[in-house]
Amino acid sequence: MNDENVYWDWRAMQRDGLYPSILAIGDSWFWYPFPGGSLITRLGRLVARKQHTVLVLGNNGAEAFDYVEGKYRKAVREALRLHGSALSAVFISGGGNDFAGFNDLRPLLNDDCAQATTAAACFRTGASSGTLDWLMDKMMASYRTLIGQIMASTPPGTHILLHNYDYARPSGRGVFGKKSAWLKPALDNARVPAALQQACINYLIDRFSAELQAMVAIDPARIWRVDSVGTLADKHWANELHPKSSGFRKIATTCWRPVLRRLGLA
Repeated sequence: MNDENVYWDWRAMQRDGLYPSILAIGDSWFWYPFPGGSLITRLGRLVARKQHTVLVLGNNGAEAFDYVEGKYRKAVREALRLHGSALSAVFISGGGNDFAGFNDLRPLLNDDCAQATTAAACFRTGASSGTLDWLMDKMMASYRTLIGQIMASTPPGTHILLHNYDYARPSGRGVFGKKSAWLKPALDNARVPAALQQACINYLIDRFSAELQAMVAIDPARIWRVDSVGTLADKHWANELHPKSSGFRKIATTCWRPVLRRLGLA
């Protein structure tokens, strides 16, 4: 399966006699299967003029842990072994699924947030299992492992690009107009006031963004965070977690393209 220079299947790439110059390890923002494509299809078009070929690993629903210890561990390591020495860049989209589903988000929230007046007051605190601090530590441990594997398998000039999504909308909208099983159900179950629900999601994304920026400090010459928060309006969202085609295009051109150009990738 491929879309011009973007391949989601290694064998299809081989049949076309191609090898990847960019590896994209990601979740549904790289794998979104609906018309208009995902973020990676937009990024593929940006890097096409530099004759880059993109191989995508991961899948819808992937969590950060899956890339280093879970179901995609073998594929990631094999791709780095086979192609690492020739890669110009590795794009990473991961972490959103670690806190986006009902069973992921609900445990992070206090039992009853009805009296809360700030987003921070809705979240469990401390380092014990199930808190936001615990989750971020767990996610970033996976990021550090993945970044270490990439850096050990690629030349010093290979860039690693991370991104922080955008402020997802707790609208209750799921795929194809169905009710969501992601954000709003968890917030409603915790009795988060309606006026605070968007602030709670923003709080999560801001915390995630700060953690990614700490990953950049590992090697600022090689690791880049593409900051896309605050880019999309309500009209750009197809559902709670995924932009429409116009939204992916806006993030690609507004946020990713300047970074890709600076690195000589687009």
